[in-house]
Amino acid sequence: MMNIGIIGSGNIGSALAGYLTNLGHQVMIANSRGPGSISELAAKTGAIPATTEQAAGAGDLVIIAIPEKAIPDLPVSILAALKAIIVDAGNYYPSRDGRNTDIESGLTDSEWVAKVIGHPVIKAFNNIVAPSLASKAVVAGSADRIAISVAGNDEQEKQVVMDLIDQIGFDAIDAGLLSKSWRQQPGEPAYCRDLDKDALKSALADADISKRTANLAHADEMARPYL
Repeated sequence: MMNIGIIGSGNIGSALAGYLTNLGHQVMIANSRGPGSISELAAKTGAIPATTEQAAGAGDLVIIAIPEKAIPDLPVSILAALKAIIVDAGNYYPSRDGRNTDIESGLTDSEWVAKVIGHPVIKAFNNIVAPSLASKAVVAGSADRIAISVAGNDEQEKQVVMDLIDQIGFDAIDAGLLSKSWRQQPGEPAYCRDLDKDALKSALADADISKRTANLAHADEMARPYL
């Protein structure tokens, strides 16, 4: 059993809370509004409503599933001192998050998150749409099993996250180093598509870094009405 903290009670954080508690893990979930605002979600998923500080201090795994603009408001001193694995599930959308010069100068979303919180991160759960994450988990070997890409610099930590993804009900693809995680960010061929393992590998390979800026701008414009 793992001690897991989830920061963010939106669609991604909520879905993961349900899956992970069903797997037998102890899960705390938090948001910026405080534990009282997520009592109904906690009752539904079995997760423990917590403060952001409590969730950030989880012993084994912390999943951050919040907008990039909220990253600087996290309890950085707690996160920086953690020995736990930290997973970044967020995506940068300029129309929602404001212009981020570090990202627009070349850092991937998650490299920037790691810089802000002072702790390495694994990138996962960002390239699947929330309804698919919530409803399309199936057992291993199923013909229609969706794949999720995972990027990071620590192979052992990455494998832990990939194993969790498999247990939840999705295939996991090793997407390489964190510096390569732009291939699974908004606007890229691997982003928000229900792809199997082979198709996701192809989509990651098809990403063209010369189109990264234009692809993000197009994705941001398409998402603007929903952000």
